[in-house]
Amino acid sequence: MPFDIAAVRAQFPALAIKDNGQRRIYFDNPAGTQVPASVANAMSACLFEANANQGGYFASSIAADKIVESAREAMADLLNAPSGSEIIFGQNMTTITLHLSRSIGQMFEAGDEIILSRMDHDANVWPWVLMARDMGLEVKWLPFSPQTFEFDLDELDNLLTERTRLVCVGGASNLTGTINDVNSICAKARAAGALTFIDGVQSVPHVLTDVQAIGCDFLVCSPYKFFGPHQGVLWGRREVLEKLEPYKVRPAPSELPDCFETGTQSHEGFAGIKAAVGYFEWIGTSMAGAVGGREALRAAMELLFDYEKTLATHLIDGLTAIDGVTVQGISAADAMDRRVPTVSFTHATAVPARVAESLAQQNIFVWSGHNYALEVAKTLGIYESGGAVRVGPVHYNSTEEIDELLAALPQVLSA
Repeated sequence: MPFDIAAVRAQFPALAIKDNGQRRIYFDNPAGTQVPASVANAMSACLFEANANQGGYFASSIAADKIVESAREAMADLLNAPSGSEIIFGQNMTTITLHLSRSIGQMFEAGDEIILSRMDHDANVWPWVLMARDMGLEVKWLPFSPQTFEFDLDELDNLLTERTRLVCVGGASNLTGTINDVNSICAKARAAGALTFIDGVQSVPHVLTDVQAIGCDFLVCSPYKFFGPHQGVLWGRREVLEKLEPYKVRPAPSELPDCFETGTQSHEGFAGIKAAVGYFEWIGTSMAGAVGGREALRAAMELLFDYEKTLATHLIDGLTAIDGVTVQGISAADAMDRRVPTVSFTHATAVPARVAESLAQQNIFVWSGHNYALEVAKTLGIYESGGAVRVGPVHYNSTEEIDELLAALPQVLSA
């Protein structure tokens, strides 16, 4: 069945908003996507009908319990986790990572080593640097090539030693768009006896994610990057989670996963997460002919990845045709399988922030700067000059919207 862009766009009320008669074009999606009406409706229903804390004997509390449990099961389906009891919710990925790093750090001894990546968002860098500082650990860095925008995993082999305890890497870069071979990275780390922590914030919205196939020990993601509410989600391997001491208050549950969830959670957010996963399932059943469940999610992600490749190719072709523009990421037509559609670019003379501001005046939404990918921007040599302009189409965007961006850029860049 073909991808139906009109049917998709009809699910998102925000796509119809106009400002002073001018429609919005959302290319700011790597920082947060718009939500389908089903997500907003589910959150509203939770607030009206199940606005209570968990564990009570009354109807609204029982309803809240069911919402939380169903959200765990939905995320387990999306990530192919063995159990919903391994799904931990939090405010966002950064908060979850900072919180869990305190527990993980207690497993290590002074002189142990951790490996971090130069391609990651700082949320999967600095929490571990702080942990290493507090625990007396040595930090090693996995570099990437500024020419290919990819890792040479032989470098990882050289970094791994008998003292390596943890390897942290992103599923996809939020600046260059590179999809990393996390399966191989986790296999190498596991062979060395090290744990792995995968930042899936930029990969989960675009590629089929299977934590069991990846072989990682932890994977974090952010539902607001895949058409859900502002929430964070962590999957952790049960046998590893059970070894950690949770930082919690005394009355809080001691069992997984509640012991790692600090305080009262956003139940309305959980309702939105379940609805966001349901949105993917709707695509899989209505447009890819799948029956439902995990198979529908698989079919949806494969269909959407193929469509987003066409968007990325169209965008990159248009950008490279503009004098002075450099795409800071994989750009070969035969390599689109190795990147998500997030495309960052620089210009020989135009300042990224000014470009983003000028496009915003035309209601074209993009981001500029380092986008919290400090190590990436420094490796590419663009940190001091203002970073890059980041254009992040997703499957509710169209080639026509990309054409509007490309048509506006020459004048913006020459201003």
